[in-house]
Amino acid sequence: MADENKVTIKVNDSGSLRVTGPVELVDAEGNPFEHKESFSLCRCGGSGNKPFCDGTHKSIGFESTSRAKKQ
Repeated sequence: MADENKVTIKVNDSGSLRVTGPVELVDAEGNPFEHKESFSLCRCGGSGNKPFCDGTHKSIGFESTSRAKKQ
């Protein structure tokens, strides 16, 4: 059974950061962004809907394949 209180951030290859779980997302002044329990954050810098991903990474050719070090 999944932990309902656990937040997971998945680094998608050449794409967004997928956030799943109960988390509060706030701006630099502490104002909360409205979002669903699962959402994607822009990683390429090209989104027209920052901080959220709008799929622009596909059209601008953003590439990144980050991997965690194996323990």
